[in-house]
Amino acid sequence: MLDDRGLIVACPACGRRNRARYESLGRGFRCSQCHVDLPASTVPAEIPGEAVFDRLVEGSALPVLVDFWAPWCGPCKMVAPELALVAARTANRLFVAKVNTESLPSVAQRFAVQSIPTFILFHQGREVRRLAGARSAVELTRFAFPPA
Repeated sequence: MLDDRGLIVACPACGRRNRARYESLGRGFRCSQCHVDLPASTVPAEIPGEAVFDRLVEGSALPVLVDFWAPWCGPCKMVAPELALVAARTANRLFVAKVNTESLPSVAQRFAVQSIPTFILFHQGREVRRLAGARSAVELTRFAFPPA
């Protein structure tokens, strides 16, 4: 779960909710109560609002891969498991997020998203590259980390 200050993670040992600030993503962190190491985000995070989107892409220590999608979109549904694989395989190197264009049309409009799914890679608050259309996990990973 995301809020305007960071990623909220429940401790698997004690259940306490902890916040990893966006600026600290990728560094690893511990539970504030029982000090157990908390897992990195391994699933795509749904962006709940425009302010959260802005804070995430501007403040994240990691590159952020954003999937612009809609619930009615067939290709978006097809790519969802592939995006989940990318999130699981790139934990602590890439933060994967999803923007529902039906819920947050202003974000999609701001970035001139013309078709869905569209993937935009952000780093240090700036758009680095974009890709449209359903893609495999391998293609999305290569998009986020192009070969040298």
